[in-house]
Amino acid sequence: MTDDAQHPVRRTVVVTGASDGIGAAAVRALAADGRHDVVVVGRDPDRTHRVADEIGAPAYLADFAHLDQVRDLADRLRAAHPRIDVLVNNAGGLFPEHVVTADGLETTFQVDHLAPFLLTRLLLDRLLAAGGAVVTTSSAAHHRSSLTVDRAGVLGGPADTLRYVPFRAYGDAKLANILFTRELHRRYHREGLASAAVHPGGVATSFAGTSRDVFGWFYRSSLGKRVLRTPEDGARDLVRLAAGRPGVDWPSGQYWASGRIARVDRRADDPELARVLWERSEQLVA
Repeated sequence: MTDDAQHPVRRTVVVTGASDGIGAAAVRALAADGRHDVVVVGRDPDRTHRVADEIGAPAYLADFAHLDQVRDLADRLRAAHPRIDVLVNNAGGLFPEHVVTADGLETTFQVDHLAPFLLTRLLLDRLLAAGGAVVTTSSAAHHRSSLTVDRAGVLGGPADTLRYVPFRAYGDAKLANILFTRELHRRYHREGLASAAVHPGGVATSFAGTSRDVFGWFYRSSLGKRVLRTPEDGARDLVRLAAGRPGVDWPSGQYWASGRIARVDRRADDPELARVLWERSEQLVA
């Protein structure tokens, strides 16, 4: 994007979950590209500032298990950055037990879906003004979701306590990420906003390290460390989409894996489920 051929416009790219793993790999690659003003958002103070200092970028702290911190983060970003071109919603995790946050919501669903949903909504005017893009880290785990139109009404609440399965809760949130991407496209693409969801593949990071199921064991095992992708490999689609031109380099509203549009669970193409989830999400973060 340019004002004219002689004066290219530097793009501001905000990346959450950028203190480690694919988020840290993404901000390093975007900073090295030289065309972007990268903004590093993370939860851990030491790691977040270390990554930001390494690439000469501003650092912001927020724990997505606290929606007030997400609101405060949005206020600080708006005050410091009058232009935001790309929001990369990368923060997330898989949590081994059913824990209710201070907001009264199930942790996995809040951290992986509701917090990025809220942050996107709070920055939406900046993104629309820039003709920007929202890129969200999802997962092939969305195929294991139990999310339906009927269940969307109870997601995040105490009704899920007795049937909590960590990987299924993660799958619910990752399907929500794709539905959010689809609904963002439906609602705002005609106003100039683009959206994408990304499956980074199985990546050797710490995000599932505390899980006590087979999934967590695999991530901690020597076998997992041999076969999982590096954070740099996992970040490749995030970087390509964040750095690219929506509508020219990539079409909006799609789910990506390994550099191409990937197959989704049939529920990811359900417009009614996307609408219900959006409305329920608005209620939960209100």
